[in-house]
Amino acid sequence: MFEHCEFYRCDFSRADLSDSSFIHCRFIERGDNQGCQFNYATLTSASFKLCDLSMASFTGARCFGIELRECNLQGADFGRASFANHITHKTFFCSAYITGCNLAYANLESALLEKCELMENRWRGANLLGASMKGSNLSGGEFSQSQWGTFELEACNLCRVELEGLDPRNVKLEGVMINQWQQEQLLAPLGIIVTPD
Repeated sequence: MFEHCEFYRCDFSRADLSDSSFIHCRFIERGDNQGCQFNYATLTSASFKLCDLSMASFTGARCFGIELRECNLQGADFGRASFANHITHKTFFCSAYITGCNLAYANLESALLEKCELMENRWRGANLLGASMKGSNLSGGEFSQSQWGTFELEACNLCRVELEGLDPRNVKLEGVMINQWQQEQLLAPLGIIVTPD
């Protein structure tokens, strides 16, 4: 377990950090534009709590079961990172606990994050193109209007999420869970006016 540690310009590429735990650690020096490298590292069941991982690179990292809680992940690159355990080419299950994190401008293009705990995150400006978050808990999350329709969110929990700009004609919403007050936002693009009971 690492607590209150500072890792500046460290290269953890291809390292096995399975089950390791980092609490209140910094992985980027103030004012720096490049964080630590975790490229192709094994981060299975690794835990990061209250850490600054902004601008970190997780390219190709094995992140099955990773725990990222209340971390700054601004600009982090998860390109080709895997949150899934593949049984066959088409059969897999995902595991990730990413909660209360700032993921602004992070790269999660084509990420498989199905049926994961992804609550209370700030996703604004993140690249979610082609990502699949089917069945995940995205409650309390913050998204930009332009992100709707770029990733799959069937059967997601979208409670307490501002749905402005989400057009149900263009986005598959089967099985999506929302609060009562969100109906108005969701039906507005269809020209339907919702009045209180």
